[in-house]
Amino acid sequence: MALPLRALGRSDVRVSPVGLGCWQFSQRRGWNKYWPKLHPAEIEGIIAASLDGGVNWFDTAEAYGGGESEKELSRVLQKAGRKPGELIVATKWMPVFRTARSLTRTIDERLACLAPYTIDLHQIHNPASFSSTRAQMEAMAGLVASGKIRSVGVSNFGAARMRESHRILADKGLPLVSNQVSYSLINRRIEQNGVLEAARELGITIIAYSPLSQGVLSGRFHDDPARVKVLAGPRKYRGFYRRSALEKTRPVIEALKEIGDRRRATPAQVALNWLFSFHGESVVVIPGATKTAQAAANAAAMSFVLTRDELDHLDRVSRAAQKTQSK
Repeated sequence: MALPLRALGRSDVRVSPVGLGCWQFSQRRGWNKYWPKLHPAEIEGIIAASLDGGVNWFDTAEAYGGGESEKELSRVLQKAGRKPGELIVATKWMPVFRTARSLTRTIDERLACLAPYTIDLHQIHNPASFSSTRAQMEAMAGLVASGKIRSVGVSNFGAARMRESHRILADKGLPLVSNQVSYSLINRRIEQNGVLEAARELGITIIAYSPLSQGVLSGRFHDDPARVKVLAGPRKYRGFYRRSALEKTRPVIEALKEIGDRRRATPAQVALNWLFSFHGESVVVIPGATKTAQAAANAAAMSFVLTRDELDHLDRVSRAAQKTQSK
């Protein structure tokens, strides 16, 4: 079965509940040492598996290898014979040590890296710009007016800044369509800090990055904690890989496995399905993948529908684990 596409916020941009995060296509360029360098054929396999599984959108960024991820995405989509307009491309402007003028100055570089594909969603990567939120939103509105981008989103914005961005764009007749934030069954901070509440109130889609907490919700590190040691780059030092943290989240993995056994699905697929289902259509997810099989499995999370009882059970187990983690 194929789940229907969803609108990004109050826009005409329609995406599958699962997209593909493309940070891992940075090829270790610049400061991006977080992921291993991928063979071009593996990148092609990852994107092909995503497309075959019903994924219709891809999220990349200027910061991902200084445009390397954007270029790889364009190369592979062209090789796959996908024409502009057949799928949705999202990218992000890096604001660190820059002002809003950089948005206008760098947009042609973003378009060149992604060519011949256009930018359906352009996002402020984080709130660390030297410019005010107003200046950034006014620059974004100018890019929409000039036809350079189709819609505006933000990333890592708190509730107050997200509300401000929405208000400024609304005054110009534009919606803020999304806020891309870290969100998973074992990282539910946006439910406590007002971000999710504000997004739902304003009709802004939450784009959940790290929806599997970088593989933790697959259960493989709970089954074999020694696997943490072979992770590439600084990733292995994240707190949720510690043995104590794995023990605290083990009940979540056990619940995912239980439901997955009934659904003939993996724990990761159940975790993704919970995330894009529990809040209706207001959340979409962008898991990454460094292997073709991972991408195929992520897309297959859209092949079943969890019952309300299953969704609520995972919610309860997750909340209990969160309380344990906070002690």
